[in-house]
Amino acid sequence: MLRTNRLKLALADGGTVFGLLNSIPSALMVEMIGYAGYDFVILDMEHVCVNPETLENMVRAAECAGLTALVRVPCAAPETILRALDCGAQGVVVPHVRNRADAEQAVAASRYFPEGRRGISGGRTTGFGTIELQAYLERANREIIVVAMIEDKEGVDNLEAIVATPGIDMVLEGAIDLSQSYGVPGQAQHPLVLAAIDRIAAVCSKEKVHFCAIPRSADQLASWKARAVQAYLLGDDRGISFRALKAHASAMRNQ
Repeated sequence: MLRTNRLKLALADGGTVFGLLNSIPSALMVEMIGYAGYDFVILDMEHVCVNPETLENMVRAAECAGLTALVRVPCAAPETILRALDCGAQGVVVPHVRNRADAEQAVAASRYFPEGRRGISGGRTTGFGTIELQAYLERANREIIVVAMIEDKEGVDNLEAIVATPGIDMVLEGAIDLSQSYGVPGQAQHPLVLAAIDRIAAVCSKEKVHFCAIPRSADQLASWKARAVQAYLLGDDRGISFRALKAHASAMRNQ
């Protein structure tokens, strides 16, 4: 059944949280991420082929490990968001939010009336009907977190309207796609991209909406901490696993 959203609670209490993008569709991997000490995980459905049953088991694994599970859906389509939340995820990450209409659609699909238009099901989120329905609806609206990804120049241009949308809890930058949108593909450290990310963080701070940074160096992490950023996405499990395996094999060969 729907649990207290530890990520949302930690942010509200002024805490600092660290998460990982999950690109290896495995419940075991998700459980490992939780026991490794991360606070949240983003289960990727945008770029990863994962079937609904596997996704639900990955959410269960996160619950077992005390990890807040969010799902990065392919788009803001209501039916896509509905299925991610009905499997027990405590929030969604919506890619390529370009304007207020995109943001409003994401919120409406994620929350029940009067805050949205999400459809009601009696599955595992309600304890299979053991939770009184009105209490569940109110709790779901309170616990679910909606994250908007800004990955396009259009999104940066419309940032104030996106961030001011009621129900947007956090904004996550997407430097690689931003680099394409600004005409400098693959250059996450290009001045145009860094300026766009800086603007995202500044607008979020002004509007008191949480900004999730993706530090790509120790200096960047220190800089974001100096600006009182609370949420950090520290890469993805696939990349971290590959680098660790490669380093391990190389070390053994060179002994």
